[in-house]
Amino acid sequence: MFRLMSDPTRLSIILACLDAPASVGEMAERIGISGSLVSHHLRLLRAARLLQADRRGRQVFYAVMDEHIRSMLTDMVDHVAEGEAEGEVASPN
Repeated sequence: MFRLMSDPTRLSIILACLDAPASVGEMAERIGISGSLVSHHLRLLRAARLLQADRRGRQVFYAVMDEHIRSMLTDMVDHVAEGEAEGEVASPN
């Protein structure tokens, strides 16, 4: 699971689905990559049960699989933000 998330593109895709379900097109536009590349990464993330798909008519929306994954990722992002904030305070220049 962590190996999959270590890829910056896959991590960006997961984070794009963290707050609300997103379609392939929305993710591709937000991240700045092609839809086919997003789809390739989504296949791996779904196989690892990190994301789930929800078909709505002709479109498929992807969301974080469960609350454990969401919690782990938000804690990680918060931790990184704390470290950056502390680094800014510690460095007077």
